[in-house]
Amino acid sequence: MFLQPFLAYATRTYVTLRVNMESTYDWENEQWTTPFNVPISQLLKFGPQPVQFTLGGRAYVDRPRDGPIGVCALW
Repeated sequence: MFLQPFLAYATRTYVTLRVNMESTYDWENEQWTTPFNVPISQLLKFGPQPVQFTLGGRAYVDRPRDGPIGVCALW
């Protein structure tokens, strides 16, 4: 099963703040994997070309014992 609730807010200066979860459930092992993501994006124009820069962090609310840990990334 996959659930992905999200919320986003865009400002007049083209900054977008988001929060979301990408929850998956393994029915056979009865285990949730639930990361909580918080990215922030800025949309800029280089001439006529729009470019978006994003920086975000991820923390796991629930995960398997040997599962992933939180990260910070630039997309």
